[in-house]
Amino acid sequence: MEHLWSPWRFRYVSSAPPGENCLFCSKAAELPGSGNLIVHRAVHNFVILNLYPYNTGHLMVAPYEHVGTLSAAPAGTLSEMMSLTQAAERLLNGIYSPAGLNIGMNVGACAGAAVAGHLHMHVVPRWKGDANFMTVIGETRVSPEELGVTYLKIRTAFESL
Repeated sequence: MEHLWSPWRFRYVSSAPPGENCLFCSKAAELPGSGNLIVHRAVHNFVILNLYPYNTGHLMVAPYEHVGTLSAAPAGTLSEMMSLTQAAERLLNGIYSPAGLNIGMNVGACAGAAVAGHLHMHVVPRWKGDANFMTVIGETRVSPEELGVTYLKIRTAFESL
């Protein structure tokens, strides 16, 4: 078996000291239009662009309530989360025509959750050949679209729902 090491990633996933403000709670509390990358607000959840996207259009659906597991989340929150994930799938397919999507969540730090205490669903568009050596070897992500442009496209699509 061969291993690829990306030590830069450890700095990212371990950078928030215990007890520091939760990223999702902080973002949810910000005013609309304040540059917080929130593209849609619903009753129990919001949809936000990932500041460090795996690919263009990388969204996250997160509850306003600080809850870390599916079993701790209220049924209404989970139901709305899935409806928003379904909407995100539809909108991303319409805007970007990806070949596929990764949809899922990492629950807990050892499962890969960078924000382990606040449940969130990732929706990541995928294209054939979108994975390359740049991230692992060059410590660089290549995004073909500026985050602000992505924000406007997706926010406009959510507004038209």
